This record gives sequence, C-alpha cells and structure tokens, in this order.
Amino acid sequence: MDRVIIFDTTLRDGEQAAGGTLNVQEKLEIAHQLEKLGVDVIEAGFPVTSPGDFEAVRLISEKVRKPSVCALMHANIKAIDESWKAIKKASNPRIHIVLSSSDIHLFYQLRKSREQILEMSRDTVKHARKYTDNIEFSAMDASRTDPAFIYQLLQAVIDAGASTVNIPDTVGYAMPQQFGAIINGVMKNVPNINKAVVSVHCHNDLGLAVANTLEAVRCGARQVEGTINGIGERAGNASLEEIIMAIKTRGDFFKLTMGVDTKQIYRTSRLVSDLTGFPVQPNKAVVGGNAFRHSSGLHVDGMLKESKTYEIMDPRSIGIPSSSLVLGKTSGRHAFRERLSELGYTLNDEDLNKAFTAFKELADKKKDITDRDIESVVAEEQRTVSEEYHLDRLQVTCGDRGIPTAAVRLIGPDGKALEDAALGTGPVDAVYKAINRLVSVRNQLTEFSVKSITEGIDAIGEVLIRIESEGVSYTGRGSDTDIIVSSAKAYINALNRLLSAKKAKSNKKTKSSKKSN
Repeated sequence: MDRVIIFDTTLRDGEQAAGGTLNVQEKLEIAHQLEKLGVDVIEAGFPVTSPGDFEAVRLISEKVRKPSVCALMHANIKAIDESWKAIKKASNPRIHIVLSSSDIHLFYQLRKSREQILEMSRDTVKHARKYTDNIEFSAMDASRTDPAFIYQLLQAVIDAGASTVNIPDTVGYAMPQQFGAIINGVMKNVPNINKAVVSVHCHNDLGLAVANTLEAVRCGARQVEGTINGIGERAGNASLEEIIMAIKTRGDFFKLTMGVDTKQIYRTSRLVSDLTGFPVQPNKAVVGGNAFRHSSGLHVDGMLKESKTYEIMDPRSIGIPSSSLVLGKTSGRHAFRERLSELGYTLNDEDLNKAFTAFKELADKKKDITDRDIESVVAEEQRTVSEEYHLDRLQVTCGDRGIPTAAVRLIGPDGKALEDAALGTGPVDAVYKAINRLVSVRNQLTEFSVKSITEGIDAIGEVLIRIESEGVSYTGRGSDTDIIVSSAKAYINALNRLLSAKKAKSNKKTKSSKKSN
C-alpha cells in the first residue's frame, strides 16, 4: 500500500494534556476542521470516561461524515457495548481497543499474566466484531514489550478480527533505529500481518515522536497517529502537521501519498491552539510564527534571489498567504472576506457581519491590520457565540499612589445589565474581584500569561488564563488593544466555559433522574 492513513487523536490523547479541557461544541468545531483538513480517522474521545466525552463522541459521529470516527476503550466487554452506542451513527465507525503488553505494565499495573492478556485481547476483539469489522487493537507500551510476545499478541488479535494493529511508543522511550527494528520484526514475524494495517502512535518524551513515526513509515507502517501541534500527555504526541509535511516535502524519499489538504494545516493549528489554550512556540516546525521568517542577512539575501535557497516548503502549501496585504479602516467588506478566505476561514453572512464590525472597530484603533490581527478578531467573535455573561463596559483607575479600582458592567443570561466595582492589588485583580461579585462561581486562578500578537505600540495583546473549579481546569482567552480589557475578556471566557460545563452536567443528571423515575 503506497498510501498513508492519517489518524488524528487531538480530541482524545490531545485533550488529555493537563489544562487542555474542551467542551462538546469546541470538540465538534475542531472535528469539522479536521474533516476539512482531510484526515482519514478522527479519534473523537474515550466515551466511557464521562458523560461529556460520550456526548462529544456521539455528536461528532452524527455530524462529521467523511472521516472514520473512532472511539477508544479498554479491553472490556461492557466498555465496548457502551462505546458503540456513541459511535454507531458514524458513516464508518471504528472501535479502538487498548490493552497493555509490556511486563512493566502487566506486573505493576494490571497484575495479569501474558496468557490472561492474550485471552482478554482475543475475547474483546471477537466481541467488537459483532458491531463492525473496522477494529483497531493497540498493544500499549509496545516499545518496551518482549518482541516475541508482541508477535504472538498481534497474530491473535488479527485472527480474532482486528483490521488495524497499533504499535505505540507509549512513554516515548524508543530510538528511531530501535523503533524501525520493531516494525521490521512485526512485518517479518507475524504470519497474518498482511491482513491488517500496521499503525504507530509515538509520544514525545525524548523529542523523537516524529522521527520514530517517520522511521516506522519507512519500515512499512501505513497508519500514523498524532495530534495537531503535538499536544497530549506529558511532552505530547507526534505532531501530525510535521509528519504530513515531511512525507509531502520528501516525496522523493518516501514515495507515498495521503488524502490531506495541506492548505488547511495552518488554520487547523490556530483553531486547536485557540480552543485548548496551548500557544504554539515561535520556532515550532511547520506552524510556528518563525517557521517562514528570516532575519539573517545571508538568508534574506538568498530569499530575495530565490526562495528555495532557504525555504524547503512554500508557506502557501500549509495555508499561509504569501502576500503581506495590510488592511485598514478604508478596506471594504469584499477585501475583508477575501483575506479571511485566504487564511482558511469560511464564515456565514451573520458571522461575517459580526467579524467585519469588530474589524472596523479595531481599524479605528490601529492604522494597519495584519493577518494575525484578523485571526484574533475572528477568534474573539467566535468566543462570544455561546456566552452566559458578556463584558459590556469596563473602567479602571490605578497608579503608583492610588488604590487600583475597577468598575464592571456585564450582560447576564437574561439580557439584564449587572454592575459592580471592587478594589484590588492591581487593575487586573480589581477587575477580577468585581466580576466575581457578579458571577458567583467559586474558582482559583492557576495561570495568567500575556503576549503581543503583532509588533508595534498599538499591537493587540492576548491574555491566556486557566482557572480551576472542583478539580477541573478551564482555559480562557481574550484579546484587545487594551491589555486590561483583554484580561477581563479572558476571565469571562473561562467562566463561561466553566458555567457551560456545569450546565451540561446538571442537564445530564436531570435526564438520568427522569429516566429512573
């Protein structure tokens, strides 16, 4: 097979990253964008872990039609039955069963023998075949498992009906040469391996996830699993955008094809970053802010003469417009729409009108509007779609001799204006205390960071915060040319996500109570 299957686990393994909580609608929005990107499989979640995850997987299965929608589950009959309820309406549902295989996991975590693991694997795969023949089996911690047992295990699950077998480097332990040897061993020593697709799932604990994945592809693996921006447990997963562009850019080496629209990569990266609250580091390969920027005199000279001297990828190939068109307050709706289209955004008329109005308001504050400013405007408008509370007005007084004071007006769920004021140790502290008076939700601020989106004294400032309530972390982002306003927007955004989660949990309990009665 000369085609590589792209398996995205941003919504499952990616969301497991500490602080990366997404609500149902945010997961659906990312899933739709992954569909535009053209991934083959979307691992939508782990349905049995929570009602929220179940609902997200169910909704994605119903709404997203092109990719196969996959649910992860333990090697447990009940888990398979429950998870199937979440994915059964997908156009091509996939059951993904995971079970540890290494002696370390078997002895310390599962307290089971290899014989018991073989039996559990066979039984659960056979049971899953009652629902679908699209079954994936993952031998967790395969890179630290005795190769002989891996061969035995994979042969057993393929005989039982698994159509995809996954070799995970669960703790990011393997070296590329070693991991390639594991894949080669599987290809040579599993008699029925031709009946299944070999997949790999690599973690980045030693910074080798992408290298290990690509070496596995070179050795015959034909499904790659990863996340957008490489987010995930601990140091994260293999970055899908890096794997995709490596295979595309070095087509001369790999000689493989994919079904991905690479022009959607940048837009997908920005969306995942915005909704999860994990910023993309400037020097990140492919999608980092500096990936296509040049400052060295030698490099700039080469770029002016021929871009190929120092760029192996065309920025347009991942969805970054090559031109540096700058918009301003005289720019019309048509120019704004065209630039949005070039940046990968498709808005309906209502959303376009809101974004254009916000763009005009920003243009009155800034002389020139860059692409990053436009992205910030659209993201800010999208963050206000499902607000319980909306920031209407804000006024602060502060200084080195005065007492920081903030007056806040919010628009509540019923449309009524709510007003209050508070003192604080600084202007942001005063704003947050005033908001807390109006929105009575117990929480603790655990992270607060500020960055400039663009250069210049009139740059938009973006604030990222995380709050924690009842052991769950919620991310909030806000942007404005006034950093205090950005801080207030970020806090309101986080509170709205918290309230939305509580509301969904309450509705779930109400429905369960009615059913039991």
